[in-house]
Amino acid sequence: MTRLFAGTPFDIPPTCDRCGELEEACKCPPPAHEYLPAEKQTAKVFTERRKNKRVMTIVKDLKPDETDLPKLLSELKSAIGAGGSLQENQIEIQGDHLARVQEKLKSIGYRVR
Repeated sequence: MTRLFAGTPFDIPPTCDRCGELEEACKCPPPAHEYLPAEKQTAKVFTERRKNKRVMTIVKDLKPDETDLPKLLSELKSAIGAGGSLQENQIEIQGDHLARVQEKLKSIGYRVR
């Protein structure tokens, strides 16, 4: 990164906001990622039939940069007692658990459609 007055008497190197050290010498941990509150997000929940008549419950329309999808996946899996995975920014739960997934998401605070 080049600074506007680099190499002149007006050059002020950037410092850390928390400790006041130069950014190169700062040892502060990076700030935690802030996610959007669940109340401000809407999830689309539906079931999908796969090959060999297997049914999957899909949760989609949650943005990965605004939602902690791995944490939400583990909460849903433990609440429902089924396996699942994260595929292409959507949560897939094994089995037909539409009502239970919707209920759990509403209890967390998500709007469900």
